[in-house]
Amino acid sequence: MKRLRTRRHQVVLNRSAGGDVGITIVLAILGLFMFIPMYYTVIQSLKPLNELFYFPPRFYVEHPTLDNFANLFNLMSDSWVPFSRYIFNTVLISVGGTFGNLVLSSICAYALAKIDFPGGKQCFWIIQKSLMFSATVGSIVKFIILTWLGWIDTYLAVIVPAWCSTLGLYLMKQFMESNVSTAILESARLDGASEFRTFWSIAMPMVKPAWLTLIIFSFQGLWQMGSSEYIYSEQLKTLNYAIGQITAAGITRTGASAAATVVMMVVPIAVFVISQSNIIETMGSSGMKD
Repeated sequence: MKRLRTRRHQVVLNRSAGGDVGITIVLAILGLFMFIPMYYTVIQSLKPLNELFYFPPRFYVEHPTLDNFANLFNLMSDSWVPFSRYIFNTVLISVGGTFGNLVLSSICAYALAKIDFPGGKQCFWIIQKSLMFSATVGSIVKFIILTWLGWIDTYLAVIVPAWCSTLGLYLMKQFMESNVSTAILESARLDGASEFRTFWSIAMPMVKPAWLTLIIFSFQGLWQMGSSEYIYSEQLKTLNYAIGQITAAGITRTGASAAATVVMMVVPIAVFVISQSNIIETMGSSGMKD
């Protein structure tokens, strides 16, 4: 009988040692290529202005400085709209849009995955097909609807449409189908639990990796949102838009632009690193069924 390989007293895949080494090397190379752009962005933000224009570009900095970050915040402080207002707008839109997306996607996914109702399969078929279309396709209809509701140039013009993410609904639905047992839900109903109590107390804890992944994807998209065709007032603009306007004034602000890129990517990367294991688990399970 062939013996199973173990590592730290746990059974591992029965591959050869050479196979493990080969996979490690390939993953290390791929990881390096993914890390280089982020590394280069950080290095650029630490270069003085003269080093930013070296050709060919250098992957190191000779005289590191924080002047680029200082210039960025000085430029932001000189804006007629307070810097804190841009931060408030970004946080409000990101948190409000993410929360609504999570709630609606989870409730709709639960209904599609675990409640048998007429037209349920047809609804999910439409949702699947909608993933093929870019959001730009519905921009005109979206603008007409928001105008009719009177939401143009308000926070609602950005927050409410973010609640209708079909990608988040698709991930939640697939994960609930493969990870939430129907027998457990039936037991809860027999014990007298309401449908909402069954959803909130049983189904949601069982799909924690999925809704954490949804939070990350939704938050990152809203955090990095720049200008919006539905918001015109400067005091309602986001931080990404404000930084883009300031750093687009010419080559003299190239350093500030590099610093702005680092500032904008810190929060999404931090959120991703904290919950990366949940993202991997969700992506590995979203297409499976029992």
